[in-house]
Amino acid sequence: MLDHLEFTTPKVKTIAGATDDWELVIGMEIHAQVASKAKLFSGASTQFGNEPNSNVSFVDAAMPGMLPVINEFCVEQAVRTGLGLKADINLFSAFDRKNYFYPDLPQGYQISQLYHPIVGEGEVIVDMEPGVARLVRIERIHLEQDAGKSIHDMDPNMSFVDLNRTGVALMEIVSRPDIRGPEEAAAYVLKMRQILRYLGTCDGNMQNGNLRADVNVSVCRPGQYEKYQATQDFGHLGTRCEIKNMNSTRFIQMAIDYEARRQIAILEDGGEVDQETRLYDAAKNETRSMRSKEEAHDYRYFPCPDLLPLEIEQAWVDDIAKTLPELPDEKKARFVKDFGLSEYDAGVLTAETENADYFEKVVETGKDGKLSANWVINELFGRLKKDDKGIDTCPVSPAQLGGIVALITAGDISGKIAKDLFEIVYTEGGDPAALVEERGMKQVTDMGAIEAAVDEVIAANPDQVEKAKANPKLAGWFVGQVMKASGGKANPAAVNKLIAEKLGL
Repeated sequence: MLDHLEFTTPKVKTIAGATDDWELVIGMEIHAQVASKAKLFSGASTQFGNEPNSNVSFVDAAMPGMLPVINEFCVEQAVRTGLGLKADINLFSAFDRKNYFYPDLPQGYQISQLYHPIVGEGEVIVDMEPGVARLVRIERIHLEQDAGKSIHDMDPNMSFVDLNRTGVALMEIVSRPDIRGPEEAAAYVLKMRQILRYLGTCDGNMQNGNLRADVNVSVCRPGQYEKYQATQDFGHLGTRCEIKNMNSTRFIQMAIDYEARRQIAILEDGGEVDQETRLYDAAKNETRSMRSKEEAHDYRYFPCPDLLPLEIEQAWVDDIAKTLPELPDEKKARFVKDFGLSEYDAGVLTAETENADYFEKVVETGKDGKLSANWVINELFGRLKKDDKGIDTCPVSPAQLGGIVALITAGDISGKIAKDLFEIVYTEGGDPAALVEERGMKQVTDMGAIEAAVDEVIAANPDQVEKAKANPKLAGWFVGQVMKASGGKANPAAVNKLIAEKLGL
């Protein structure tokens, strides 16, 4: 665990049933598509959106005599992910055949890793709010092939099969049942997505199915989970049901809430929860039974005879470790320490690696970390959200925004002028310093000119002077009048100081 991270564990969510209180226990299996141009055991493309059945090699189609050949880069990406999750890297791993039959699985089996996964135990810290986080243990990460896609809505009488995804490399990241509520489950998926994107091992695109989750949900009475933690005996926990293929954090939360209440109703009615696989219907906001939950023996796993065990060297793992980027938790802590940011602001800026990189480039020019963060988060992100744009299509470069921050810190422009300048740069472009000179936007710092404006406003408003002397908070009215008279160019600090002096406040 990171030494600099100190947090409080969030309270466990309790659900009130008709007769008892219940607690949630959640474990997750995240399927992350490996960021690779080729598949796990063939050279076929992984490009999303290509014509159906155009990314298919003879190996993917299970043609007779075709043998899989491991993609070394996919192995490297799995190791890289394990290192990013501070997990054990297994120098010996092996592939197994998971046998089941479905039209989009041409081989009749999936090549996976049951007995000897490439990555062992790790951990991830899931931030819930500043100072409050959940530690979720990772049980394992294994490599496996993805299946194809069956399409049932193109013809009323036929189904179609697209094998483009068949054989695409997946990392299955299996957590311990350490997640205790719907919000934590959603935050865990987002944190995992964030780490994978920082590492560059998965693009995290949930809409395309490149990151999806199977959610295991069970309920227990208060106190039972603590017994499980003490003994690691799953007998203390309730029977779990698995909700398959979730690719929306909002739907994950809704599905967990529904499933928990369904199980509670069964138990309080004297029934037993059947272990099964379920699907979530977003339109009806309900889960429905898909099939009874299979155990490992139902898939008749056995070592894949076409692939030798995978043996890697520690020196290779160490070389990969040297190339790891600064990860979200470390970057967030550094932003707090080096730039004096709040935990919240640092969290917003490090949520996406592109945003963090942009911010740091702004600081290079603007120098002031806090002010730069304020402008990036409030002005820039606010405007991008309004215009439905991302940082990748932002019309303001980090150097331009840093230039605006630098002008503020130098006293050349006020905050109000800065907002006007930002609008010009956002819509028209240009160098901020040059625009200030060309358009006469420079802040008035001549104390004589400012004092004359202050004197004029005070002289013209004797009644307001008496009110301000009686209630010093009303002095702000004079500041507004002076700023208005100067076209917003007067130095606000100087205006405030002079008004306070002249009114004797």
